[in-house]
Amino acid sequence: MIDEALKARFDKEISENPIVIYMKGNVLFPQCGFSARAVQLLQPFGKIYAVDVLKEPAVRDGIKVYSNWPTIPQVYIKGKFVGGSDIVADLAERGELEALVRG
Repeated sequence: MIDEALKARFDKEISENPIVIYMKGNVLFPQCGFSARAVQLLQPFGKIYAVDVLKEPAVRDGIKVYSNWPTIPQVYIKGKFVGGSDIVADLAERGELEALVRG
């Protein structure tokens, strides 16, 4: 179960920003390799709205419930959950990431 205020926060962040990543650290200083990889793949496509889950344990736990996805980072593009760094990397390798972001 997720707190309604936290759910409302996620809804707002995801709907108002084209690229959102819930990650360990921030865009300038990722705190894990998976977060760094996702940021590196997403940076060519514009501004990334990043949320550092290490600073907010409730967000770290809550986003996993919200998305029904057990790991961090979590990437949302144009309001839709994409997945973690491996999925973002797969999309990039297949040439589908740019279409998803720009489409």
